[in-house]
Amino acid sequence: MSLLLPESGLLLWMLLAFGIVFAILAKYGFPVITQMVAKRKEYIDQSLQAAKTANEQLQRLQSEGDAILAKAREEQARILKEAKETGERIVSDAREKAQAEGNRMLHEVQAQIKEEKDEAIRDIRRQVAILSVNIAEKVIREKLDTNEKQMTMIERMLDEINNESCQ
Repeated sequence: MSLLLPESGLLLWMLLAFGIVFAILAKYGFPVITQMVAKRKEYIDQSLQAAKTANEQLQRLQSEGDAILAKAREEQARILKEAKETGERIVSDAREKAQAEGNRMLHEVQAQIKEEKDEAIRDIRRQVAILSVNIAEKVIREKLDTNEKQMTMIERMLDEINNESCQ
């Protein structure tokens, strides 16, 4: 017996066993295997379709996210711009109010100074008038020794005072 050439009986039985196993597999095994392969192919196709759908949804969500992000950035820029304008307006209003308040206080102080100055001038005039009257009284006492001279002098002084006050 040779290792490379089998005997004819053995070859016949091997062919017969192979034919029986092939027939059984062809009748019962191959349809199950092909059905399993078809199911597997269908599952893979469904998985690919689901992955494709998921990828499309992901791209759509990503584009929506980018749009939302861009919108949020625009909103942020708008809010910052409004805040800046509001801040500038508040500073401007405060500056104007401070300027107006400063002007008002300046006018009040100037009016007060003018009033005090006028009061001081009136006081000085009163004192000068009192001193003048005192001096005049002393001079007149010496010069006016009679009632007649005194009355003439008083009338003249009253006329002068009236003329001065009218001016």
